Amino acid sequence: MKNLSLILNAVLAIAVIVLFVKVYSGDSSNGGVRKVASNDSTSMSDLPIAYINVDSLLLNYQFAKDANESLIKKQEDSRLNINTKARQLQNEMAEFQRKLENNAFLSRDRAEQEQNRLMKRQQELQELDGQLSQQLMQTQQKMSEELRDTINSFLKEYNKDGKYQLILSNTSSDNVLYATPGYDITEEITKLLNERFAAKK
Repeated sequence: MKNLSLILNAVLAIAVIVLFVKVYSGDSSNGGVRKVASNDSTSMSDLPIAYINVDSLLLNYQFAKDANESLIKKQEDSRLNINTKARQLQNEMAEFQRKLENNAFLSRDRAEQEQNRLMKRQQELQELDGQLSQQLMQTQQKMSEELRDTINSFLKEYNKDGKYQLILSNTSSDNVLYATPGYDITEEITKLLNERFAAKK
């Protein structure tokens, strides 16, 4: 039994070595598998692959910059609106507390009515804050989708000649740890996107 196991292992080892030699020797009978990496750097340039540095693209693409500025303005307007209403409510609550301490209400019922009114205002303000936050999230999502759509539709047009089989997105070197400079098409894509965006204005 041990002998059979040793023989099988030896046969398998020989088969793996033969397969390894066939694949990496450039043998024409290897089913179309060709050697990609070699010491000759020109062999790498034949790969139909490119990548775009998304961080750089978003910083320099005018559509993305305009969308970001618009979103920031909406956020500031919402914050200003909420802060103004919150200050008004805070002043009214402080006035209510002062009146309560000085027995300035005509009756206990009147004080309770004012307290209920202020509590209702506080609840409405919290609901408004939630609504505005939800609207901002929806606006941000819509802008992100529009941005992605403009880039994707442009890349289809840009690559209609089939020059690239694969275009990767790279964010803070998360996806592409190293590539020769020729694979980075960020600058070219950004320039063409800005030209197209300026022409549509």
